[in-house]
Amino acid sequence: MISSHDKEAYVWIWLPDETEPVVAGRLEADNGNILFNYGKSYLERARDKKPAIAIYEPELPLKAGVLPLHEGLTMPGCIRDAAPDAWGRRVIINKKLGRKGASTDTGELDELTYLLESGSDRIGALDFQRSPTEYIPRSANNVSMEELIESVERIEKGVPLTPELDQALFHGSSIGGARPKALIQDQGQKYVAKFSSSADLYSVVKAEFVAMRLAALSGLNVAPVKLIKAANKDVLLIERFDRKQKDQGWSRKAMVSALTLLGLDDMMARYASYETFAEIIRHRFTDPKATLEEVFSRLVFNILCGNTDDHARNHAAFWNGKELTLTPAYDICPQGRTGNEASQAMLISGNNNLSQLKSCLETAHNFLLSEVQARAIFEKMIAAIKRHWDGVCEEAELSEVDKKLLWGRQFLNPFSIE
Repeated sequence: MISSHDKEAYVWIWLPDETEPVVAGRLEADNGNILFNYGKSYLERARDKKPAIAIYEPELPLKAGVLPLHEGLTMPGCIRDAAPDAWGRRVIINKKLGRKGASTDTGELDELTYLLESGSDRIGALDFQRSPTEYIPRSANNVSMEELIESVERIEKGVPLTPELDQALFHGSSIGGARPKALIQDQGQKYVAKFSSSADLYSVVKAEFVAMRLAALSGLNVAPVKLIKAANKDVLLIERFDRKQKDQGWSRKAMVSALTLLGLDDMMARYASYETFAEIIRHRFTDPKATLEEVFSRLVFNILCGNTDDHARNHAAFWNGKELTLTPAYDICPQGRTGNEASQAMLISGNNNLSQLKSCLETAHNFLLSEVQARAIFEKMIAAIKRHWDGVCEEAELSEVDKKLLWGRQFLNPFSIE
């Protein structure tokens, strides 16, 4: 029987371009905090000029001893980035405690247990083990989409999973977000699969497909997506950009969320701002000028498509041990809204987070853009959405009802373009 209060875990890391992990260090539970220190063998690698990178600097520099937590954090942000979020926690609770539905208290298990009980193919280049010497991946056999859908339905109802279905969903237990999802591999490519939820009032999966496709057609750097059907349900497949297939296996790309870059945790996420993010990009990212324009354009597109869920976990950067590079956009999903007025999850300018293009104008200078350049981006995005709307909706086989529901409410809402 595995204790629901694990006291330690070992962090294994895939170094750049490698297909096998090495042990980097140890996590230890300490009075409600989780502390990290690098292993001697890992620090010696760095001294011997063998490849070794800091898990993320400045948060976990390559130094001996227990590393202090940044102010306000109970565990290092770059470790928390690899932990499951709401959906993955529900899967693990169902697996370990044989229950429950949406009302489950995910606080019943501790953070180290969530790290150790979630699937090994998690986003980024880390995994967690009980052993410092033996790496044993926790992975599911490739299961059918129908089995995955059945698993999702059981978890949502709070019904315990059969061992086979338990395996099916386990693979996706390590990824973030609140909606049902899993990790799959198909024809030499890895995907995040997103499923519809029993609580959906419209086709959320198709709406996300439409938004992601329109974002790409508007010139944004977006993860490729495709829609498939299984068990009469729509499934959105998002291509993973943190994996690369090599002759010897898969290499993994290290990643950190904007929440970690900003030095915040989930409790402090409301203080996350595009202004501060832009400042970090200016000083620490590769190709800062183009990156600033890309992030500004993503903000504009989020506002134009009604994606108000642009919180700091939905922005991320690759980390190669020295510098940061923006990842493709991966979670552009129009959110339901009742009235016209809406606000973004991150602050846009000062304390203003209203979902309006005029908010973007106020912050354009932070992205080294003039008002003329900002307005040109607005026009380009609006024109692309209008031009490609019918074609992309047809691609998604979106019903006329959903099409009418989304247009003018989520997409190009009058409030956003005032």
